[in-house]
Amino acid sequence: MARLEVYKEIKDIVNPGHSALVVWDVQNLLVGRIFNKEEFLENNRALIKKAHELKIPVIFTKITPLPEKFESSPRLARGGFPKDMGKSMLELSIEAEADDIVLNKNTASIFIGTNFELMMRNAGIETLIFTGIATEIGVESSVRDSSNRGFYNVVVKDAVSSGNRDAHERSLQNMELMFNVIPTKELLTIWKK
Repeated sequence: MARLEVYKEIKDIVNPGHSALVVWDVQNLLVGRIFNKEEFLENNRALIKKAHELKIPVIFTKITPLPEKFESSPRLARGGFPKDMGKSMLELSIEAEADDIVLNKNTASIFIGTNFELMMRNAGIETLIFTGIATEIGVESSVRDSSNRGFYNVVVKDAVSSGNRDAHERSLQNMELMFNVIPTKELLTIWKK
């Protein structure tokens, strides 16, 4: 069996021909709590627009609470989801386009309880580019899980955020030790070439 090509340069890693953009939990409930809302939304919109232009798949994830009887005990022990939370709070803050995938999920890993890995393998995707909320929870969990499954990973550091700036910064520092962590401007510049 032939070995897959090994990409070492960032321009090769984020090649549109084998990349997908994952927009993690950009929902009204979470966007309203982040520290860099305007920059975050602007950067995500720019990346999504460019991904569409280059025909890069865009996958939005959505927290989808389970009925309380079926929710995990640890989540319930932490208070679960607010009881008075309306459906509008779970809606995406950036509208997905017709060809985008909206992936409902119940955990902090994009791989658990979904067909995400199968979909990416079927599409020949080797690189997952992550944006979204929260950096230190679902983004970092999914990036680590993705790496363990053999995908290249890129975190766009000014297109991820959190309600806790210190936790966000620590998470980025951790991920920079193992993954490609780059700003929006650098990725857009590479994609222009």
